[in-house]
Amino acid sequence: MIEIPEASVLARQLTETISGRTIVTAVAASTPNAMAWYFGDPSQYGERLQGRTVTGAASYGGLVEIEAGQMRVCFGDGVNLRYYAPGAKRPDKHQLLLVFDNDSAVAATVQMYGGLWAFPDGMNDNPYYLVAKQKPSVSSSEFSFPYFHTLLTDKEGRKSAKAFLATEQRIPGLGNGVLQDILWRAGVHPKRKMDTVDLRGLYDAVTSVLADMTASGGRDTEKDLFGNPGGYAVVMGSKHNGEPCPTCGTPITRMSYMGGNVYVCPQCQQIPA
Repeated sequence: MIEIPEASVLARQLTETISGRTIVTAVAASTPNAMAWYFGDPSQYGERLQGRTVTGAASYGGLVEIEAGQMRVCFGDGVNLRYYAPGAKRPDKHQLLLVFDNDSAVAATVQMYGGLWAFPDGMNDNPYYLVAKQKPSVSSSEFSFPYFHTLLTDKEGRKSAKAFLATEQRIPGLGNGVLQDILWRAGVHPKRKMDTVDLRGLYDAVTSVLADMTASGGRDTEKDLFGNPGGYAVVMGSKHNGEPCPTCGTPITRMSYMGGNVYVCPQCQQIPA
C-alpha cells in the first residue's frame, strides 16, 4: 500500500522518468474492477489526457499526482504503479494505462481498492484528496512539534496511539503499515492511551522513521515505480513475527487491533498499569 514514504518516492521517480513526455494514449477501466474508483466516466480519460505533456509529479500524504498541463492524474493508496520502458511488454490487465510519445508507459493496477482520478486542476472535491493537499507534509517545516501538539485535543487524549496516528486523516498517508515501526521506535504500544504518551518522543519517532523510510526509497515490503523493493528494512511486520526484538531480544508479537494486525515488542512497548 502507498503510504507517505512510497508516495514521495513514486512522485520523485515519475518526475525524473516522464517529465516532458506527451501522453498519446490513455486507457481507463480496460480491466473491470468494482473497487477501482474513477473521477467521472473513465471512458472519457482518453479525451481528457491525450496530447497533454507531463510537467512533473507530486505527493500529498499517501497520494501520488501526475501534473499534465491543467490536468491532474492522482492515484490512491491501493494502486500499484509501474513504468515500462520503450519496447517493454506491458501488462494485459490494468485499470489505467498511459502511453507516452517515446513508446514508454505507466500502468496502474488495483488489487483490493484504489482511486485513479483524472481531472482538471481544482475540480476534485473528494474530501480525502482535499485534506491530503491542505495538511502539511511530515517532511515540511510546517509539521512542527507545536503543530503536532494541536492534533491532540482533550477528546483525542482518550484515543489509543494507533487511533490517533492512523485514523481520521490527522496525518494523511500515515497508515497501519508505517505505524508499526513508528510506535516501536517511540516505545509506545498501539493500544496505549494518548494522554499517557510522551508526545515529544512520539513526534520525534514519526518524523525520524518517515524520513528514514523515504531516504531509503520506501519500505522493503513495498515496490517502487520500477518494481524494486524499498531499502528500508521494516522491523515490526509479518516477516519478523516471533523473531527477537532488535533492542531487547523479546519475541515480536502479532495481535489483531482496530481491523488489522499490529506487531509489538511486549517489553519495549508496554501499557502503563
